[in-house]
Amino acid sequence: MMTSLPDTLFGIYIHWPYCARICPYCDFNVYAAKDRDNSALQAAILNDIRGHYRRVPQKTLTSIYFGGGTPSLCEPRFIAELIDVCASLWPSDDRMEITLEVNPEDVTRDRLKAWRNAGINRLSLGLQSLDDAALKFLGRQHTAEQGRLATKLALQQFSNVSIDLIYARPGQSSEHWHEELARVLELGVPHLSLYELTIKEKTAFAKQVERAQFIPMDDDAQADLYLSTLDLCAGFGLPAYEVSNHAGHEHYQSRHNLTYWTSGDWLGIGPGAEGKINLDGQRTTTLAHRRVTDYIAAVEETGLGWSEQISLSRQEAADEKLIMGLRSTRGVSQPELETAYGTPLDGEQIALFETQNWLICRNDRLRLTREGWLMADYISARLSP
Repeated sequence: MMTSLPDTLFGIYIHWPYCARICPYCDFNVYAAKDRDNSALQAAILNDIRGHYRRVPQKTLTSIYFGGGTPSLCEPRFIAELIDVCASLWPSDDRMEITLEVNPEDVTRDRLKAWRNAGINRLSLGLQSLDDAALKFLGRQHTAEQGRLATKLALQQFSNVSIDLIYARPGQSSEHWHEELARVLELGVPHLSLYELTIKEKTAFAKQVERAQFIPMDDDAQADLYLSTLDLCAGFGLPAYEVSNHAGHEHYQSRHNLTYWTSGDWLGIGPGAEGKINLDGQRTTTLAHRRVTDYIAAVEETGLGWSEQISLSRQEAADEKLIMGLRSTRGVSQPELETAYGTPLDGEQIALFETQNWLICRNDRLRLTREGWLMADYISARLSP
């Protein structure tokens, strides 16, 4: 368990919606980057942050996360300006984490220095694979060698580097995946985010599957691959601290993602960004306008990029706390859950899941086992009163 977290986590997610190329598996709110003037969007993002500040009670900022899209396409001076504005509005925790998502082809020594000087202290590298054929299938623009080089350069400038990988690809054998993952682990990064390939609706991959151009890996094979992945990473000193995330030390566990998993508050800034905050005593989801022009117009008119805010019911807020809390090895407090629901959890159901070795209940905290992670959705649904 991570013991060095503040009692309350509060983050800001900033979404840059443009990519040099849209990957076939991606269902995020992204658009193809073109030679365009982004000054209006940049001004809107800055003003959206200020608008949120007027709505959100004073909190201590623990993380800023630049996601997308491809935020590494932004000028470092704009990133620095965003960080400065956030820091001028909210008091910052002394270990504030500031993450930038980066594509390997954007990494150079000069850019790394510029990002560090802008205030970035954590990089999330979208390698996705160290196999050239897989990278081509995934629609990535870099090669395996570029990915390796980008990682080595990043580690020269940043101590906190994470790598994203996509596995459970069609036809991928366990031997091939283990060999590829071992090569990644040997690069020496302190954090990995490992995601099984999921076919999302309205993506290019979804259309390819409909046309029978490839067949996704079946669920049983994915489950076997997942459990063996946990073993391999743990053997290299990067155990899982969340369903898909691994870290060599608690210091490298993603503070921003832990904000999500501990039901903290975060602001969603930028086109299509989602936030989750407590407004007027209610857990509230905020959704920003997806289209860039609509987002800019909303900020200019109202001072906020929101298109919608949805107040969660007591049941919905408690379910979120349960579902997200069980994702990490920190687990979730049973007394806090029962307070959130306003009723006790089913002790017999908890005991049954313990007998099945899916759940551990210790010191009033509920935690899933590695086998329980495979059943997380089912377990959460059965525990919800």
